[in-house]
Amino acid sequence: MPFKKFLPAVALALSLQTALAQRISYIVSFPNLVHHEAQIELVASDITTRTAVFRMSRSSPGRYATHEFGKNIYDVKAFDQSGKPLTITRTDGDVYEVSRHSGFIRVQYTLYGNYADGTYVGLDADDVHFNMPGAFLWLKGVESTPITIHFNVPAEWHWTVATQLQPTNDSLTFQARNFQYFMDCPTKIGPLRYRKWDVKNPDGKVYSFRIALDAGGDDTTFTTFSQKVQQIVRQAQAVYGETPAYDYGTYTFLASINPYVHGDGMEHRNSTMISTPIVFHGEDRLLGVFAHEFFHCWNVKRIRPKTLEPFNFEKSDMSHELWFAEGFTQYYGGLLVERAGYTRDTDFVKHAVAQLINEKVNTPGARLYSPVQASEDAVFVDAGVAVDKTNFANVFTSYYSYGGALAVALDLTLRTKFNKTLDDYMTAAWKKFGKPEIPYNVSGLQDVLASLTGDKKFAESWFEKYIYGHDPIDYNTLLTPAGFLLRPAEESRAWIGSTRMFSEKEGLIIEGNTLRGTPIYAAGLDVDDKLISLDNQDVRTVADLNTILAHLHPGAPVAVRYLHRNEEKQGTITPGENPAVVVETFEQAGKPVTPAIQQFRKSWLGAK
Repeated sequence: MPFKKFLPAVALALSLQTALAQRISYIVSFPNLVHHEAQIELVASDITTRTAVFRMSRSSPGRYATHEFGKNIYDVKAFDQSGKPLTITRTDGDVYEVSRHSGFIRVQYTLYGNYADGTYVGLDADDVHFNMPGAFLWLKGVESTPITIHFNVPAEWHWTVATQLQPTNDSLTFQARNFQYFMDCPTKIGPLRYRKWDVKNPDGKVYSFRIALDAGGDDTTFTTFSQKVQQIVRQAQAVYGETPAYDYGTYTFLASINPYVHGDGMEHRNSTMISTPIVFHGEDRLLGVFAHEFFHCWNVKRIRPKTLEPFNFEKSDMSHELWFAEGFTQYYGGLLVERAGYTRDTDFVKHAVAQLINEKVNTPGARLYSPVQASEDAVFVDAGVAVDKTNFANVFTSYYSYGGALAVALDLTLRTKFNKTLDDYMTAAWKKFGKPEIPYNVSGLQDVLASLTGDKKFAESWFEKYIYGHDPIDYNTLLTPAGFLLRPAEESRAWIGSTRMFSEKEGLIIEGNTLRGTPIYAAGLDVDDKLISLDNQDVRTVADLNTILAHLHPGAPVAVRYLHRNEEKQGTITPGENPAVVVETFEQAGKPVTPAIQQFRKSWLGAK
């Protein structure tokens, strides 16, 4: 793509800065997209500090661990208003300083991006995928200053820009009211296809919704899929009774559904970035991520933890409340698809709810640690990168599933004990914290529960047991009014731990950490050990192991031989019974399904 097609950067920078004084401006050009590069200009004027400090972010909205975005910018240069070079010094891996300037600095750099997902940048001759923290150098100390950005896209490409940034009269120029808003505005540029519709709130205000799709597939498939997303939006609106007041009146689903992206979904204030690496056929299984990310425009973007407000882009962002912000949203992601009519109610409970329950009941992290502690560990596990091995399998359960299991428990408890619902709880949190945009903490969520139920002692006890603590939950009792029950997944079958931890590589190698509470852990076997024999029978494959286990009895010890660092060890292992549970309907169990049960199911799982 010839560089001459682009408006000269200096002239464009000066024109933008003249028209919009006291602003930070970006100009983005694409002279080398075929090699995944963009050229970015950052123009700042009226700089009052003697030394201007520019930096790349180390974290991104919706991510809590650090990400070294500075690694993907290079050829960093600085110029004054006349185009004369300024000295710019790299003082850290992602920090640059200009110490001599007259108040105007234009910084130019090359950005590389070849990982399109909800966090990083994808630059290609077919399309452009921006997550702002991964792309844009920023000037410290001017975080309240409005920002203008211009995308230098030649008209002959016939590309459009989809973003939640404020539009202007120029379809390639956008604005953000401040730095925090700018960083929360993912942007897609390319031959996008759109579907649009309006949603009316009870106050009469109408908001526009759109899907900006980067995918193959025919238009009929896209239309049908967009209609399903509209149903998801309606069911989410029904939970709270209204949508948020979207800035500039629009909410955008930025959807990249093609084999050239990486799987992710990331929530933003007025949009979501969804990337799924498949060929788009409009499958219903895609609806869950749309439902989850859309629910976030209430829960986490406006019902927002104090720990994430404002978001710190220079470090990891630890929160105590992700069990609620992410976990309750995880529960609703599946529930909204069910309520919209795209999952059978019994299947939702038998599969999605059962999976959440198993996470709470059968993972060491949820049995032994609180959801607050799980939330705090997000700074290490939320797409964080490490080369050394950890013991997370024994100390951490995802706040997504852990929180989702708590959402199930609280929803069913409110329904049976107080004639209330989790919808009522979410609405109460929305009215107290989300709509007025007052950041909350854990104790604030407890206060909402106390107010909703009118029972302060219940709220104190529930939070003490299940939020600050990690008490077991009696899901069987909670599921009974809905006509479901738990039963063992493999009753009376001998079990030593999940066979998924084994790899058939020159024998049966333990690839992951063995888990506390399993017979194999108690017997002293761990990661990288090789199982040789069990009950004096050779073991080389998972099939061998399963055959032997089928003839053993829970509680009866047997001999085990294994290699640890190539040294043979012998011991005893006592198989137990697999603690995994499945959810069964009363119909399957031959139990009567009363009108009261049918009504409970309808109230819980039916469309609103």
